[in-house]
Amino acid sequence: MSLEQEKELNNLKENLEKMKGLKYKAEAKIEQLQKRKEEILDEIKKLQVNPDDLEGEIKKLEEEISNLLEEAKKHLPLEILAKARS
Repeated sequence: MSLEQEKELNNLKENLEKMKGLKYKAEAKIEQLQKRKEEILDEIKKLQVNPDDLEGEIKKLEEEISNLLEEAKKHLPLEILAKARS
């Protein structure tokens, strides 16, 4: 085996080891993310919301917030604030 071939073989071995390391890190990250996903799903279930209904629930809550803000505006004496600014 020539010196050049040995260098190439060593380079391939080093790259293989690096790739193994990256693979282990990726697998660990996937495991961590899967655990976090389960934690989030558990939190959602504790709130008595079906995970499949999240978008609808968010929209409903946004509408409720908007309605409450409008209701609060109706009860604020804005004319007093306008006079205070003058």
